[in-house]
Amino acid sequence: MNTNKSFFERNGGTYRQVGDYLLPNLTIDESGQQPIGKYGRMRKRYLKEHRRVLYTNLLVTGKLDQHLAEIDKACEERMELLIPQMTEQEGVTEALKATDQMEWVRRMNSIRSRAEEIVLHELVYVS
Repeated sequence: MNTNKSFFERNGGTYRQVGDYLLPNLTIDESGQQPIGKYGRMRKRYLKEHRRVLYTNLLVTGKLDQHLAEIDKACEERMELLIPQMTEQEGVTEALKATDQMEWVRRMNSIRSRAEEIVLHELVYVS
């Protein structure tokens, strides 16, 4: 075993010469790239601004995109559960929509806003 090699080289890493410097040949595996929606982007911003160590660890290990996609999916699923439950509890029905559309829109907007606050508090803005 050659002791002159760096840890990076001993584990299969290679370097390239750029001027007087040796730079490591690093690549990011983008094969598992998943689309990240609204909640994933909000989670990313939160991690960058408030949980820098966790953000860096996820980024360096290549698990950030997977984490963000999971959070986004969980938020969407939670919203799909909360909104119908809240509309049923508050009596927001199709009959209300037919008789008073503006009242129905006002109530649905309120429900969506409150459901989103719950989701953000439970899933996005946590450690």
